[in-house]
Amino acid sequence: MKNYSAISEFILLGLSTDRYIQAILFVLFLLIYFLTLTGNFLMLLVIRADSHLHTPMYFFLKQLSFLDLCHSSVTTPKMLENLLSESKTIFVESCLAQAFFVFATGGTEACLLAVMAYDRYVAISSPLLYAQVMSNQLCVGLVWSSWGLAFADAFINILLAVNLDFCQGQTIPHFSCELSSLFPLSCSDTSINFMLLLCSSVLHFFGTFIMIVFSYARIVSTVMSITSTSSRSKAFSTCSSHLTTVIFFYGSGFISYLLPTSGSPLEIIFSLQYSVITPMLNPLIYSLQNKEVKEAMRRMFRKYFHTLI
Repeated sequence: MKNYSAISEFILLGLSTDRYIQAILFVLFLLIYFLTLTGNFLMLLVIRADSHLHTPMYFFLKQLSFLDLCHSSVTTPKMLENLLSESKTIFVESCLAQAFFVFATGGTEACLLAVMAYDRYVAISSPLLYAQVMSNQLCVGLVWSSWGLAFADAFINILLAVNLDFCQGQTIPHFSCELSSLFPLSCSDTSINFMLLLCSSVLHFFGTFIMIVFSYARIVSTVMSITSTSSRSKAFSTCSSHLTTVIFFYGSGFISYLLPTSGSPLEIIFSLQYSVITPMLNPLIYSLQNKEVKEAMRRMFRKYFHTLI
């Protein structure tokens, strides 16, 4: 604790210094956060309530919805507070905690998306053995492993970060605290921290991305061997929602984490994409592109309104 006692707070510059624009952004992101909470809570409720969705695929989707709730709640509430605040400060301890949970939840989502890609591969390549291979024990183990690996990775990185001396500047050109944005504020040698973060990003995020690419390569190979055009189209359609989510998450996450930190508008836009926008879009993607989810929602609302009547 003594290492960062020289200062007690950082200043998050946020998205804009114009009060009028800040008010507009507050309304916009409050709406986005409300849609994120509503959409993901609704997805959790539908999957839990409908017995037709009690399969490994929707078990993982339920975990993704819960994770999106956590991931967006790490950064959005503080961002909304700062849009209305004059000081825009955050305690050093709170900043380090936020950086930890941003890294941990983001890493967990990367692992979970890789697990979901493997699930789609098993479902398409071995449909008759799908229930046997993707057993309840394996699904639970894969989810817990995703959380465990991501939190262990984040813990190692943050453990080195708390030993840094933050004594030069206290202004963060960002709307949230991330490890890469804290290193320029330190007057300590951050070369080890930077290399560890880079290795973690490459191994954790690129590693899971390679697993996803490999799974989809096997999926494409399996689907192309199917002679029936309708069966081939149906097989591809089961992967469309997951593939869309992967593109949104990795497309913005890779650019934001692996490019040098500069506080540029482009960097902030990509950070907003994976930390604020993507958690809102995921339930929309799965509900609009998935017939089973849409049918389950219709059954739930029909049952609900029938009860009211």
